[in-house]
Amino acid sequence: MLNANDRSVVPIANLKEFFKDSLHETLAAQKLTIDAHTAHYIVNLLVLFARSDALFERTSEGMRVKPLVVMLSEALEARSAEERRRGLQRLGDVSLFIAGFFSRSFARKLVDIEYHIAMGGRAYAALASSVSRTRLDALTNVYAELADKFQPIVDVLNELSESGTPHSNADVLRLYEIWLKTGSKRSYGLLQRLGVTPAPGMRLASAH
Repeated sequence: MLNANDRSVVPIANLKEFFKDSLHETLAAQKLTIDAHTAHYIVNLLVLFARSDALFERTSEGMRVKPLVVMLSEALEARSAEERRRGLQRLGDVSLFIAGFFSRSFARKLVDIEYHIAMGGRAYAALASSVSRTRLDALTNVYAELADKFQPIVDVLNELSESGTPHSNADVLRLYEIWLKTGSKRSYGLLQRLGVTPAPGMRLASAH
């Protein structure tokens, strides 16, 4: 792990504790409150996807992340309720992780981050609805909160993944486009700190 000040390598003895501490610090910094069960779920997700073999799947073209539309199709065509639930969970988890940790890789492809946010939020909403019928109240609340706060949680993960990383002029434009498209409070705040104050009317105009 890199230290934001001197860029030296800092050893991490316990990855789960590192993600737990980092997540709570970033949630507090962004003034976002989530249930302890939801925070625990996110930490476990980050630990899981820290292993590339958990995120990527082997294909004829090598290790790839399965397209979200394929994940959705497989979930909807599942032969059992449990298989459908696992498929929707995978869709929501992958969408959240990629939108949170790979936002810069989208570059000018703004539709991709919006697409991941939409797909992930809907997957978690469908999960909340399905598990409520099985009386798994804790998971119902977790999935419902992930669906309701998907964009703010993506902002938190963006902050966590980009901590200490300087922003270029291209990043400023990218932040502005993300704010226009998604209303990201984090992007708006970063733009202000970088000396750019977006006009609220611009976002309203872009929505029509």
